[in-house]
Amino acid sequence: MKQKQTFSDKVFQFDQELGNVKIDLPAPYKIINPYSGSNKKQVLQMVQIFYHKYFNDTNKRRLILGSSPARRGSAITGVPFEDASNLQKETGIAIANFHVSNASSNFLNKVIDKYGGRNKFYRDFYLNFVCPLGICKTNSKGNQVNCNYYENKRVEEMLTPFMISALKTQINFGIDTSVCYCIGSGQNYQELSKINKKLHLFQKIIPLEHPRFVTQYHPGDEEKYLHKYLNALTYK
Repeated sequence: MKQKQTFSDKVFQFDQELGNVKIDLPAPYKIINPYSGSNKKQVLQMVQIFYHKYFNDTNKRRLILGSSPARRGSAITGVPFEDASNLQKETGIAIANFHVSNASSNFLNKVIDKYGGRNKFYRDFYLNFVCPLGICKTNSKGNQVNCNYYENKRVEEMLTPFMISALKTQINFGIDTSVCYCIGSGQNYQELSKINKKLHLFQKIIPLEHPRFVTQYHPGDEEKYLHKYLNALTYK
């Protein structure tokens, strides 16, 4: 009798398959794929250890979606919204030349702590992105900068079939589709809502302000936004 796949097995398989994705975007845009890049071996080891630690079960979880992984964040580590220094502590694996701890993961760490800690949070929620691979563009100075899937219409059109396929695959991990949380209450929420209107993937989508918006523009209101996140996450 075949053993039932756990949630962590399904995530690991999904991430391995993401390593095969190749989408040639028009210049100056390009995809960043941590599952096929130079750190592929360490990334997949890190992913396997992390998800086995928190998702080694068949529980249903609610989905929390950002827009796309940050160029120097999850697009390097392969674990959504977790910074490299925390992942090194969690998994014992270091990724060379990457020790950035960013504001988004710091804010979400506070949300997780207030929710009841990592074990409780990850038992109830699974985080990823509408576009699960990073996107960057080369600016006029020749530097690579972060980019979101919706910043350029042609890029979004090219990525949409991949994004829809990725969402459907992840829902099959065992996602509670009664509510989905969207990190980014502006355009990310609008674009995800358009997809949902066509495909009816989720009964309800709750928008939440991006942690960077909170930490950069409203640091004095952090408690208010933490409270908003917690109220949303305990929505019945």
